[in-house]
Amino acid sequence: MAKKPDMMALPARRKRGFEAASKLMERQIRNAGEARGFAVSRLLTHWAEIAGPDVAAQCRPVKIGYGKSGLGGTLTLLTTGAAGPMLQMQLPALREKVNACYGYNAIARIVLTQTAPMGFAEGQAQFTPAPKRTAPAAPPPEIRQAAGATASGVQDNALRSALEQLACNVLSKARKSEGPHP
Repeated sequence: MAKKPDMMALPARRKRGFEAASKLMERQIRNAGEARGFAVSRLLTHWAEIAGPDVAAQCRPVKIGYGKSGLGGTLTLLTTGAAGPMLQMQLPALREKVNACYGYNAIARIVLTQTAPMGFAEGQAQFTPAPKRTAPAAPPPEIRQAAGATASGVQDNALRSALEQLACNVLSKARKSEGPHP
């Protein structure tokens, strides 16, 4: 009689079947978070829920440092220079919200680090996604006709279409600067 393969001999990976991507990346995310002092990554992943949407739009957590005394850590938040004074007034309430996330008094103080909106790689403060661009409105027919007449003498199709587009842009801008027409 043939022996059945020993289930213990199979790699542990095959015994579990499919896994969620979050489970596969859990160790790497934890190691990256712990390098910056975040033993619990919930503060990073759920920052908007913990701090509130208004505060989360103005700052983000950068690191947690622990002193030698062990009486609570220091949370460092990155913000733009203009939002700094407003956030400074909200720090006591924010500290309570962060400690509620941990379930104990894990954060003793919060420090703000201010930066310009564009700066070095670590200091770039991009808190909200850039707004989506909308397609420009088509120019009115009279502007398109005038642009076509301007570029009508050009033989090359690609050059003619580029000149028509340029003429449409120039004429549209000139029309906007003149003000509304009756």
